[in-house]
Amino acid sequence: MVIPVLLFAVPLVTAIVMLGVRSSSLRNHIVKASALLMMVLAVATGFLFFGHPTKVGVDSEALRLTMTAVDGLAALTVLYYCTKFKRYLVALLGIVQFVLIVAFEFHAGSYARSVWDFNIDNLAIIMILIAGIIGGLIAVYSLGYMAVFHRKHTDVEDRRPFFFFVVFLFLAAMFGLVMSNNLLYMYTFWEITSLCSFLLIGYTQTNEAIHNSFKALWMNLLGGLAFAVAITWLGSKYYTLELSQLISMGMQAMPVEPIVALLVFCGFTKSAMMPFSGWLLGAMVAPTPTSALLHSSTMVKAGVFLIIKLCPILGNNHPGVMAMLVGGITFFFASCAAISQSDGKKVLAYSTISNLGLIVCCAGTGSYEAAWTAIMIVIFHAVAKSLLFLTVGTAEQQLGSRNLESFDGIFNSMPRLSLCMVIGICGMFLAPFGMLISKWAAMKAFVDAGQPLLLLALVYGSATTLFYWTKWLGKITTYIPTDENREKGILGVQWQALRTIAGLTLVVCVLFPLISQYMVIPYLSHLYRSVDDVIAQSNLWIMSVMVFLLILLPLRFGKGRKHKKLVITNLAGENMGEDIAYRGAAGRVVPVTLRNWYMETWFNERKMQLWGYTACVACLLMELSLATGGVFHV
Repeated sequence: MVIPVLLFAVPLVTAIVMLGVRSSSLRNHIVKASALLMMVLAVATGFLFFGHPTKVGVDSEALRLTMTAVDGLAALTVLYYCTKFKRYLVALLGIVQFVLIVAFEFHAGSYARSVWDFNIDNLAIIMILIAGIIGGLIAVYSLGYMAVFHRKHTDVEDRRPFFFFVVFLFLAAMFGLVMSNNLLYMYTFWEITSLCSFLLIGYTQTNEAIHNSFKALWMNLLGGLAFAVAITWLGSKYYTLELSQLISMGMQAMPVEPIVALLVFCGFTKSAMMPFSGWLLGAMVAPTPTSALLHSSTMVKAGVFLIIKLCPILGNNHPGVMAMLVGGITFFFASCAAISQSDGKKVLAYSTISNLGLIVCCAGTGSYEAAWTAIMIVIFHAVAKSLLFLTVGTAEQQLGSRNLESFDGIFNSMPRLSLCMVIGICGMFLAPFGMLISKWAAMKAFVDAGQPLLLLALVYGSATTLFYWTKWLGKITTYIPTDENREKGILGVQWQALRTIAGLTLVVCVLFPLISQYMVIPYLSHLYRSVDDVIAQSNLWIMSVMVFLLILLPLRFGKGRKHKKLVITNLAGENMGEDIAYRGAAGRVVPVTLRNWYMETWFNERKMQLWGYTACVACLLMELSLATGGVFHV
């Protein structure tokens, strides 16, 4: 267990050290070294524990007191900021759950025990690899991005030591969370991630940033309160604090449905399901590395991680139906809302919410096939979406805008960055890349589970993704001649992170049959006591070869011939040469511009939010009320 302990300790120590580092040069060296060590430890953990689930019990009063003290420190921090900005109701949420947890520990601490406090299984290792590798690369990228950010935003106080402190504390908490089997320990790490997201979103300290950070805080504290109630209920009634024991009791048809429903609700708030998606949209006000960290590898993945853990005891029961309905509704309406957006980060935010909805919907189904699909989407989404957020942030710094309509000619002026962007987009929606394969598996899972409404939501929700990804892809790949090079200001550390994540996206898309066979299926076979191929391995390998050919063929395209344009493009008038402008009516010279269609009348953001929020609130109220008065059935 030395390596997992180091995996948690390295980012924690780095976070503390970052607070005292004022030298940019020293900070760069420490962050790079720590990120590299963290990635190595994550991979080493995978090699040691893949296929060998390991449970560890730590019967230590000192550890329990330490975790309680951390809970108290987090509550005091929340109280400090809420008092400073006069957000007293938010403070009340934090105080109530802390008092509840402390009262429970003093009251039930003698008989509510956890034999196995930590559990390192394949799902935990997948999450460790995502947080360690993607999170580490985002930290390295942040070195360059934040340096440029503060050069261009002189009105924002330079608090980079604090920024990197929170980033590494965030990663340490994420490692602790995914390895925890003791729900009290998981709760502590859960609350730390909520606090870190609040601090990162409010980094610039503008009025908008402060407002959005408190929105994220109260929504996640609401989920934290549900988590605290679930722990109290489980410990007081069943004298255990273990997540694995809760799952075992559910599979034995014991009446734990209300506890499971509370934990699923908690996962909803963290993973930004409607009506709690507002905090994730508000997170866009933060610097781009924050958005990438929250949307791809840590914050939102913590929510779906918990729900996927509960997958074997979901299905045709109230928590399962709640997850299926809320996830399906979120997937569909978030996909529709993305169509009307021209802000690159907002498109990515809605796409993230949509994909998280699909993951939750699959996990709620409770079947082997749906669980496989949910885990595979988590993997593909983490690499592709982190790449897209970083490329959009870099493009915004170079162009001064993240509006997609300002990306004209970007493939000519920023070819390497555009290529990274294309790889990310292909990974998200284009056949035969991974995300589309996962949706194919989701269709099969919904059909086999007898869920026609979920199938319709998946089909129509997936169709809408074609609109916004195709518009984006067409915009950046359109040929507009220019000799301008806009990549000069991108720093080396940014390129290191971008190229590495782009390579990882391609590797994951090519090698996903191996990921399925050796990482995902062993985990599911242990849970469901069966080994099945959701999609035949032969079909997976065929699609993997297709991805490889899509990568290989462009390398030969155009070689051996002169790069010469043979056809003059037809414009709305006389082409003035090089497709830059044309002569229109009355001899007026008109520059060539390309504009997309956003269908705001049909897919207005407010309208999609209203319908989605209303439907999800109705489902939540109905299923939570039924769960608290119902009996658990499997």
